[in-house]
Amino acid sequence: MTLSSTVSALITQAAAPYRAAGNYAWRFAAGKLGGDPVFVQLLARGFLAGRARILDIGCGQGLLTSWLLSAQQLAAQGRWPSDWAAAPNPQHIQGIELMQHDVQRALAALPDAVQAGRVGFVAGDMCATAFAPVDAVVILDVLHYVPIAAQDEVLRRVKAALNPGGVLLLRIGDAGAGWPFRFSNWVDFVVTTLRGHRLGALHCRPLAAWVDRLQALGFTVTPEPMSQGTLFANVLLVAQCNDSPPGCADATPTPLQGAIPVVRQSRSHGISEGPTFCRLNACA
Repeated sequence: MTLSSTVSALITQAAAPYRAAGNYAWRFAAGKLGGDPVFVQLLARGFLAGRARILDIGCGQGLLTSWLLSAQQLAAQGRWPSDWAAAPNPQHIQGIELMQHDVQRALAALPDAVQAGRVGFVAGDMCATAFAPVDAVVILDVLHYVPIAAQDEVLRRVKAALNPGGVLLLRIGDAGAGWPFRFSNWVDFVVTTLRGHRLGALHCRPLAAWVDRLQALGFTVTPEPMSQGTLFANVLLVAQCNDSPPGCADATPTPLQGAIPVVRQSRSHGISEGPTFCRLNACA
């Protein structure tokens, strides 16, 4: 099985449950999973390998959860790429999302996993919802919707929720990146408006400021470019807790053995090629 066919199989399998949530939910899932490089990179680099309990803040309709469940299944079938890091094998994934309609889509798409207690979704404000103890927290393209002070408080609470040796995966837009950053914000405005949300002021920081804030909280931070195949200024911050006792899992990214394809669904299936983007998840 080639790498491209593996990625295609993952996209198809992870998007398929969203047919139960409606045509839009399925099309959005296929487009987002196929166009955003972060999903393949999370698997290939092993960012979540060995993490038993995962919290996804700003989970939308639960795409990351469906992606990780599909990865588990593919690995169990012996179809995992040999040059990728170990497949994730979480015991539980919890999603928090402000928009109730996205939570309903997640519940409609993954009812068996919810019923089995493998995953959970809650409609809540990330600034107020309690975070249970976890081994990894994922926040993709969300924090810039709330003021800096609110961002810092969310990050403080994330640090407190992480078990020793835990990791935060935080994707941000680098405000110091010039026109790619400005283009990213323009697309953010257009997409959120088309989805029926009102986009207020964005509260962004340059990469160095994000790193400084995380280091002040006690994280060791590794910035990973995460705009492959796009025109944007996205960076994934891999923030490892500094309180790792001996024997705890290390979140050091696995070196890549060559390029990783970004597979886009074709227009013949009614899905636009190219990247799709995050949904609004701001604090009320």
